[in-house]
Amino acid sequence: MKNEFTKNEKEIIDEYQKKGYKATYRVDHMKLIDLNTKIGYSPENVTILEEYRFEGMSNPSDMSILYIVETTDGSKGTVLANYSPSSNIETAEFFKEIPEENYLKN
Repeated sequence: MKNEFTKNEKEIIDEYQKKGYKATYRVDHMKLIDLNTKIGYSPENVTILEEYRFEGMSNPSDMSILYIVETTDGSKGTVLANYSPSSNIETAEFFKEIPEENYLKN
């Protein structure tokens, strides 16, 4: 996982979109949902290519992780997950279910 201190989430998302990572996803009912196509992916159908961690400026416990992902059908995009104390844990649970071999090491 990379810590990014010089760039914010949007800047990194913009960089990946220029490289063809156009899809935006969210987790719903333990599926990664492409917000454009509405296709849902199970954890075993998702590969994590990169992770970037961001800590809150005023509260380090407010954290977000930007996942750069690719699915088994070739869809590529980003997931921005909030990991603050008040965040929904479903996204964290989904990413825990992705098989370890689907995490590409940097």
